[in-house]
Amino acid sequence: MKSITSEMEYLSTRQSAKILQVSLGTVQKMVELGELIAWKTRGGHRRILASSLEQQLQRRKRAMRQKTTQNCIAMGIFRRSENSEELLQSIQDWQLKVEMEVAVDSLEGLMKTVSIAPDLIFLDALIPPVEQVHIIHYLSKNKDTQRIPILVDEGFIKLHPGVVTLADENNGNRPQLTECIKKELENGLIDLNPLIIGYPATNPDLDTNLQGSRLELLEPLFIEALARKCA
Repeated sequence: MKSITSEMEYLSTRQSAKILQVSLGTVQKMVELGELIAWKTRGGHRRILASSLEQQLQRRKRAMRQKTTQNCIAMGIFRRSENSEELLQSIQDWQLKVEMEVAVDSLEGLMKTVSIAPDLIFLDALIPPVEQVHIIHYLSKNKDTQRIPILVDEGFIKLHPGVVTLADENNGNRPQLTECIKKELENGLIDLNPLIIGYPATNPDLDTNLQGSRLELLEPLFIEALARKCA
C-alpha cells in the first residue's frame, strides 16, 4: 500500500500536521528550522514538499529504533573492501553492539550517511587527505549530519593545513580544496572540532596479531563518540 506522501508532490500544513501527529504550530516551526521544505502559494497558503515530509518520517523511525535498541548504528567509508571486512569481523567480538553500513566510495558514503543519519561515522585511513577534508567539510555543513561524531586517523588530525594544501596542489585531476575550505582548515575544521575523534590507523604491513589489537582499540573510541554525540 502506498503512503500518502508517495502519491502527492506536496501537502498542506494541516495534512502534514496530521501525518506527523503534531500541531500546526509545530509544523510551522519545523519549516522555519529547515526540517521541512515548503513554499507559499499566491494566496498565502503554505505547501510542504512531500519528499521532505517522508524524510522526516524516516528520521523518526530511525530515532525510535535507536531508542529501543542497545545497538550503535555506524557508517563506515572505506578505500578498500578488505579494510571494511577486517573491521566488521572485529566488531563481532565487541561488547558494544554495532550495526555498520559500509561504502567503498566517498560519494556513496555521503549519500548513505545523510539517508540513515548514523550514530557515528568512520573514515578509513587510506582515503586521501584532501578527500577526507572534503567529506568532513560536507558533513559539517549538512544539517542532518553536522552533529554526528567522525572517527579519523589520528595522523590525519595532526596534518598541518599547509601540508594538506600542498597535497591539494599535487592532486592532479582530483577535486581540489576551495579557498573557503582552506580557511575552514585554518580555523580548526578538523583539529579543533570536538566531534572529530582520532584512532590509531590500521597498517597493512603489520602482522595479524598487532593489526587485531589496533582494531580492538576502536571499541572504546566508538563508545567515546557516542558519549560526545549525547553531550
